[in-house]
Amino acid sequence: MEWLEQILASNAIFNLETLSHYGAGLILTVKLVSVALLIGLILSFPLALMRCSDNPFLSKPVWVFTYIFRGTPLIVQLYIIYYGSSFTLQDTIVWPIFKEAFYPALIAFVLNTAAYTTEILRGAIMATPRGEIEAAKAYGMSWWKRTIRIVIPSAFRRALPAYSNEVIFMLHASSVSFTVTLVDLTGAAYDIYSRYYAPFEAFIFVACIYLTCTFSIIYGFKRLENRLMAHLKPAPSN
Repeated sequence: MEWLEQILASNAIFNLETLSHYGAGLILTVKLVSVALLIGLILSFPLALMRCSDNPFLSKPVWVFTYIFRGTPLIVQLYIIYYGSSFTLQDTIVWPIFKEAFYPALIAFVLNTAAYTTEILRGAIMATPRGEIEAAKAYGMSWWKRTIRIVIPSAFRRALPAYSNEVIFMLHASSVSFTVTLVDLTGAAYDIYSRYYAPFEAFIFVACIYLTCTFSIIYGFKRLENRLMAHLKPAPSN
């Protein structure tokens, strides 16, 4: 009868209740990752410009920030922010926000992706062709106009392949959020596993969801690269 119980358990993990649980975990994962990536990308542009500055008072603090957050595991950063906020912010007015696990996790993800994206953009900015900058100067553009109109758009196009890898990394790394009580995709798989004792079915199903999301991201960035790099393609021969 054991084989019959295993078959019943295997079929049971794909009922409407468990599928809705996976759906809620997917929504939380997408929300957490997308918001973290958006805020991290916005922060990384000024940080990358500061990192490229010749002024050590601007570049060194950013270097320290990126060194720390790129040199330590994301799960350690998550634990420090999550448990640290619970010890230090309980008697403050922001505690109603930080007592929810979503916000400490969001802060950890934002700081982590901002550090990696800053270095990606810094490398792309440093690789800006000298001729583009000289041409902008010849047109009489100020530093601010050169940066906004020439340097950042050009650097962003070059950074797209590396940044797509960062997006995929953040999607996969978001699986650590279940360790601070968030029921993301991995957390949903753990719940289903503990309820039905079917680890292979639960985690293989979640792995398929992650694969689908990953291939969707790759496809989206490929389309974006083709659109932004269209001017670099050779003209069709007659």
